[in-house]
Amino acid sequence: MRLAISFAALFLSIALVQLGSGGLGPLDALSGIARGFTTTQIGLLGSGHFVGFFIGCWLAPRLMGAIGHIRAFAAFAAVGAAGAVAHPLWFDAHFWAALRVLTGFAVAGAYTVTEVWMQAKLTNAIRGRVLGVYRMVDMGASMLAQTLVAVLEPAAYVSYNILTILCIACLLPLTLTNQTEPETPEAPRMRPMLAIRLSPLGVAGIMVSGVTSPAFRMVGPIYGTEIGLRPSEIGFYLAAAVLGGALSQIPVGWLADKFDRRWVLIGVSAAAAIVCTSIAVLAPAGNAAYAAIFAFGFVTWPVFSVSAAHANDYADAETRTDLNAAMLFLYGIGAIFAPTLASYLVALQGPAALFWLISAAHALLILFGFYRMTRRPAAAERTAYHYTPRTSFLIGRLLRRHRG
Repeated sequence: MRLAISFAALFLSIALVQLGSGGLGPLDALSGIARGFTTTQIGLLGSGHFVGFFIGCWLAPRLMGAIGHIRAFAAFAAVGAAGAVAHPLWFDAHFWAALRVLTGFAVAGAYTVTEVWMQAKLTNAIRGRVLGVYRMVDMGASMLAQTLVAVLEPAAYVSYNILTILCIACLLPLTLTNQTEPETPEAPRMRPMLAIRLSPLGVAGIMVSGVTSPAFRMVGPIYGTEIGLRPSEIGFYLAAAVLGGALSQIPVGWLADKFDRRWVLIGVSAAAAIVCTSIAVLAPAGNAAYAAIFAFGFVTWPVFSVSAAHANDYADAETRTDLNAAMLFLYGIGAIFAPTLASYLVALQGPAALFWLISAAHALLILFGFYRMTRRPAAAERTAYHYTPRTSFLIGRLLRRHRG
């Protein structure tokens, strides 16, 4: 019972983190539109988030070792709350980008602390069930966070105050626990060349995913505004993409375990290119817009997990943690530049440029996938497919024993 309560506290903390931080991106985009920010400036806010996220993933294990898990989590939450509540102090795009660095830093740190704590408490007997709940909490809170902008007024003090309250509330479940803090694990080494050497196609898929999701999450509200959606509708528009991504994990995972993963990756990328091209050309509106963006999430979200599973097929138990850290690092590289690039293209060519960019990225992935199939055969042994959260550099350690 105590173990169940402990995991419940961890899950509640991370759900509140996801609600506060996940709602901030679309709120910033709509607030920027209301305050006259340029499209490129709004994209810069998304890039700022991932700069902070990368720094947080890097520093979190070291901070935990210096001051302990609970105090580190409290520090991250405080930084995140400060970054959220300070937005209405000065409506300036560059100031907001700096604040998004703070919130990205806080999110990465909070995930790192939570996942280290989980890893210390997991046993092989309960690992699958606990990780399943963790993924559901992460996805569910992410989807709910997108809908918050339906009730939050853009560029309003009260809206940012509500998100700040959620950031502060995430402190309560973890800091009030009487559980003993786990030992601080050694931080994984950053070895991007390891990932490139083991699986060039896996790395390419990870980087395409790093272009797709961050660009859509930040520039998607701009696109929604351009096709006539009201601010109250944009949250549900973004949530439809997350829902599509969540529901796709089971069928795509089944295919990835049954067939050559390179064909599965090429297949979902081809579907993504077709869906994105259709959205760019047809610009569906009304209910068709929700259906189209649901399909977009369905075919683009699994690319990360399929790519990660394919790369893990070529790793052993000793290198898998470093491999997953390297893949998240490479994802972050794409995520830092993608929102700014997408917003710049939208400013030049119009809102359809967002989906032309994503379609082009997936087309390149398809070509590279066919090329890689000529270079070596499929892996002789394969790890089991699992939805892989993009949360911290330590996620590989949490999943390591669960892969098999």
